[in-house]
This record gives sequence, structure tokens and C-alpha cells, in this order.
Amino acid sequence: MLEATPDEELLAELEREGDALARLFDRERTLLLFSGQYDRKNAVLTISAGAGGTEATDWADMLLRMYLRWAERHRFRTDVIDSTEGEQAGIKSATVTIEGRNAFGWLRAERGVHRLVRISPYDAQKRRQTTFALVETMPEADDDVEIELNWDEIRVDTFRSSGAGGQHVQKTESAIRLTHLPTGIVVTCQNERSAIQNRELATRVLKSRLLELELEKREEALQKLRGEHVTAGWGNQIRSYVLHPYQMVKDLRTGYETSNTGAVLDGDLDLFMQAELERLATGQPPSANPDDDEA
Repeated sequence: MLEATPDEELLAELEREGDALARLFDRERTLLLFSGQYDRKNAVLTISAGAGGTEATDWADMLLRMYLRWAERHRFRTDVIDSTEGEQAGIKSATVTIEGRNAFGWLRAERGVHRLVRISPYDAQKRRQTTFALVETMPEADDDVEIELNWDEIRVDTFRSSGAGGQHVQKTESAIRLTHLPTGIVVTCQNERSAIQNRELATRVLKSRLLELELEKREEALQKLRGEHVTAGWGNQIRSYVLHPYQMVKDLRTGYETSNTGAVLDGDLDLFMQAELERLATGQPPSANPDDDEA
């Protein structure tokens, strides 16, 4: 009709309606990716530095900042409930609770080994370094999930916080370590002011880990929730972040990549997550073998 009878007002209206429909379609299409049993729940995210000393602990700290900024973009609530500082810089490990709609649904796309390639600021000879960190995600167990704890099987230890904090945090034994004796699972929480708060948070994380263990027993296909345990090293990476000799972040499972490394490290992760969630939803195999990545 517009070709036969041009009408600028009608054309503008159709373009607006088309854009609105496209946005609605993209939103509904994305929501379909969160159809798993636990996708709508909050998430527990754990980051662990791989081998590599200071370079690895600094990379783990960069990843922690990246996920905190991503959560901030989504207006999710975050709480770093435990962290272990590196000897010179960064962190050896950190555990974060992330609360928001579909938090676990999004973050299950991030489980795996993340690889960084850059000129290390800690190398006096300015050589290019490759380092790794492991990201693990699990759904947070809440009151809707029936996970009963037998406290006769749990050892509770209290100790002084070793991290940064106020006078109260560092001078009282408010940090809590829960050890589940039958499974060997250990959960530590030391970032809250009181032992009661730390115990409550540690209990939530322990329930989440036991939930994950129970699900693994029920079906071997639970790799959809966390994936099999891997070490943070060569051959296991899911994504490479290359800062030298060129700028590139590439997901090795989907092939999605961008040269805007600064935005990604600042929390712009949605397109990477969506690409992986779509791959999982359609049952597609990974697009590349990690061993073939030479970036």
C-alpha cells in the first residue's frame, strides 16, 4: 500500500509498531529460556582462582567485579558472603549470593573455566600471561525447597574474620564454618557483623550445595544446572578474554564474540549468556573444542 500510495505518517507509525513488536518478541523469546525448575530462583556464585599465583588471584577479582556489575545492571541484590584474599593482590576465592528474578536462569550460562590473556602488570619483563579462574553457579535453596539438615552431622566452627572489615568483625569470633561430615562439604561465611547472621547465610549456602548434590543423584543430566566439575586450566575453558595482542572476548561454546572487552569486564554479559542459553535450549553441541582455541 505504501509503495502504491506513499504516506510518511503511516510509514512512521508502522516503523514504531514494528520496533515495539520486535522488542516484545525478544523479551518473550528470552523468557522462554528460563523454563527450568530452578531458573527463577536466586543464585549462589563461587569464583576460584586457578594456578598462576598473583596473576590468577587478580583475574578472579576481576571476574568478581564483572559479575557484581552485571547484577547491578539488572538491579539484583548481591552479598559477598565469603572471600579469601590473595597473597599479594586479588582473591583466591569468593562466594556471592545474587537475588533477583531469573538470577540462576541467567547465571547457569556462566559455569565453567574463564581464561584471561594479557600483559601481566605483575611481570617485570612485561610478558604475555595466560591464567584461569573457575566459576560455579547453583540455585539458592529457599523455604520452597525441602532440604532437611541433620545438625548432628554438621560441625560448626567459629573464628575471627581474616578479611577486611570493621573493628567488631576482626576482633570477635563471628565468622562461621559449617562442615557437612557425610559429604565433606565446607561452607564459610565471615562478612557479616554477627555470628548469627553468618550462620544463617552459611546455612543457606550449605542447603544450596546439598540441593545440588541431591539433584545430581536423581539424574545424571544435572549438568544443565552446574556442569561436571572441571579444573581451572587448559582444555576446559568456556570463554577467552584476550587483552593482548588484540582485544577480543569469545565464548567457545557458542562462537559469540566481541572486541569491546571493556564493556564485557564492566558487566555487559547478557548477549553471551543469551547465546549459551539458546544453545542449551536447542540441544546444540559446543561450536568449538577448547583445545583448538589458540587466542
